[in-house]
Amino acid sequence: MCGIVGFVGKRQAAPILLDGLSKLEYRGYDSAGLAIRNGDEPAEVVKSKGRLKVLSEKTDNGNALIGNCGIGHTRWATHGEPSRTNAHPHVSGNCTGTGSGEVESEVVGVHNGIIENFKELKEKLMKHGYLFYSQTDTEVVIKLVDYYYKKYTHSPQEAIAKTMVRVRGSYALCLMFKSHPGEIWVARKDSPMIIGISDGETYVASDVPAILKYTRNVYYIGNLEMAKLTPGEVTFYNLDGDVIEKELTEIKWDAESAEKGGYEHFMMKEIHEQPKAITDTLNSLIKDEKIDIDSIGLSNDEVRNISQIYIVACGSAYHTGVVTQYVMEDIAKIPVRVELASEFRYRKLLLDKNGLVIIVSQSGETADSLAALRLAKDKGIKTLAIVNVVGSSIAREADNVLYTLAGPEIAVATTKAYSAQLIAGYLLAIQFAYIKNEIAEEYYKNLIKELYTLPQKIEKVLEDKERIQWFVAKQANAQDVFYIGRGIDYAVCLEGSLKMKEISYVHSEAYAAGELKHGTISLIEDGTLVIGVLTQSELYEKTVSNMVECKSRGAYLMGLTSYGHYEIEDTADFTVYIPKTDEHFTASLAVIPLQLMGYYLSVSRGLDVDKPRNLAKSVTVE
Repeated sequence: MCGIVGFVGKRQAAPILLDGLSKLEYRGYDSAGLAIRNGDEPAEVVKSKGRLKVLSEKTDNGNALIGNCGIGHTRWATHGEPSRTNAHPHVSGNCTGTGSGEVESEVVGVHNGIIENFKELKEKLMKHGYLFYSQTDTEVVIKLVDYYYKKYTHSPQEAIAKTMVRVRGSYALCLMFKSHPGEIWVARKDSPMIIGISDGETYVASDVPAILKYTRNVYYIGNLEMAKLTPGEVTFYNLDGDVIEKELTEIKWDAESAEKGGYEHFMMKEIHEQPKAITDTLNSLIKDEKIDIDSIGLSNDEVRNISQIYIVACGSAYHTGVVTQYVMEDIAKIPVRVELASEFRYRKLLLDKNGLVIIVSQSGETADSLAALRLAKDKGIKTLAIVNVVGSSIAREADNVLYTLAGPEIAVATTKAYSAQLIAGYLLAIQFAYIKNEIAEEYYKNLIKELYTLPQKIEKVLEDKERIQWFVAKQANAQDVFYIGRGIDYAVCLEGSLKMKEISYVHSEAYAAGELKHGTISLIEDGTLVIGVLTQSELYEKTVSNMVECKSRGAYLMGLTSYGHYEIEDTADFTVYIPKTDEHFTASLAVIPLQLMGYYLSVSRGLDVDKPRNLAKSVTVE
């Protein structure tokens, strides 16, 4: 969702804030703003609607704003339409909120998240003489902080603590007080926030890439905690005002990994980084030719006692869970249910006390997934997180953690994180099967060897990208695309369809091929593109039959299958081949052409590949 950056130190703040916000554009936004303090002078607030470049031009790339303490924000509209007035930062005074220079307000701040009881709070504040210029819940929480600050001891710490107790919802708050120059105050509940430290400078951000250029030493602020930031120092407090000691964490990513590296778009760069993401994730868990799950905190006895697995995730992570379900049930013989996190948290599920809940999330901050994790823990069910961000909320709160090593993923449409999550699922399935004596030693070793061949085989698929680009160019005017497959191929279709719709804005749907005759086939007409995924040998002929049904009704067919199935060319109008591998792992190869199709169609339509409309990289609000 929205992006937050803050800085206090020796240098001019505004250029640093703009640079940090530019690294968070992938999160999705519709407006942006800065608030800068120059010593004892009032904060200078500048806001704009639209892309960050508008704000940058308005402030001469930040050079027009003097001061070494400031906060910045990119807003993705929730309460209130996208506008300069609704843009952050917000102030506690009764001004117009258009971002037109210095403001005398005591409190100025930015906020990520949603304040659920903002209407109730707004009515209370209006009774105390507060006026409101925006439609946002953020303005309400800023003025609530101001109310408590003035009512009690003029202590930022006490005002923020009382605000945190009073509000319901999620928030990452970043505040400056007029009476406390050179300080930034932050607070957090259920929305991500990190604090970075370097020589005489302190940074705060909602995600790592914003500050990676400046420091790799960070603190993770916990839930219902607050902190005071001064140049080169940070002090953490709990709600009672007690000081909390924290340990610094070193971010292993380097700044270059969050740059485009010569590619036109982050998405294409990250498609090409999938072999490395897979190799790094494999190497982190395979030691001496065996899978080491001791490193993630699961003992063999605990695995033997697992009677049911619940995989809980959203979006593409959910799709990796569907693949894992097929693989886990087939080779480990453990029943698996895959649940959308947004449904899991509200259903009255009958959870097996000997079950394992696996939460899959790239960011480790996905709101619904985090809520599902907490629900599982409340019910006493063992939890395992598969996440890509060290120290993220889900990683900290789960009983056990398996880190994928995809590195920073900037494009909104996931590619390499998806591939790393597939590998995590494969490794768990193989090791659980081995521990439960469902597979023999030789097969166990062969599966591990085959996993190590996947990166090279993905490179082979990528060599065919120009041919895929040529095919996509012929389909540039497609209005509807249908993906069909069975078993693991159906799971691949789900991800391929999502890639198509989220970045090219083409209506696409994925169907289990056998369901076509139950209504969907009525949508097929002359020229409709139907993509059949056929990598499972036992299901191959059945899916071909479904493709023939579509062709007889005028569909244009694309087949995606493994080398050797050349007879598909008698049915399909265009065919893409992937190298052969163990059929449990074909999703890792079959997804690559579908990622490329979504990418090339988006480019051909002149769309913003990395930042598709209405979408955010990490969905941190419900």
